Amino acid sequence: MKFKNIVLIGFMGVGKGTIAREMSKQSSFFAIDCDDLIESLENRKIKDIFKDSGEDYFRNLELKTAKWLEKSVKNSIISTGGGFYKVKNLKKIGAVVYLQSSFDAIFERILNHPNAKKKLAKRPLLKDLKNAQNLFEGRIKEYENCADITINIEKKDSKDIAKEILNMF
Repeated sequence: MKFKNIVLIGFMGVGKGTIAREMSKQSSFFAIDCDDLIESLENRKIKDIFKDSGEDYFRNLELKTAKWLEKSVKNSIISTGGGFYKVKNLKKIGAVVYLQSSFDAIFERILNHPNAKKKLAKRPLLKDLKNAQNLFEGRIKEYENCADITINIEKKDSKDIAKEILNMF
């Protein structure tokens, strides 16, 4: 593998964390979740960071995390938050894989999850569906432009998606 890491990007709820964990099971890579790192750093949940400190503060935490990942992490599958793709050093962290799906499929995936209520609660930007859909549509081209690889994940099992991505490296 010519990249030191694989970085999964895509809209919130697309399944980046689930797929990263599955990829880890199928390989020798560790799975690292950027939102988990930020929550550990701050000792509070993402929704509380947004509520108490605002989105700009959160985006600065993403930048801090990205710098640490670039310098300190190798041989890992990194799942990111939906807006993490904007960090300037993204390509220096690893190969960027965009997990592509329609907004409706993402929302349906969240609603069909056994912990749907919890999944929705931890995503503050999903509170207003119309705004969330506008955000989604505004990010599609940006995701595509910064990705090394794009994988359409609709109607695919996480095990198959993980295998498909790993076979590319």
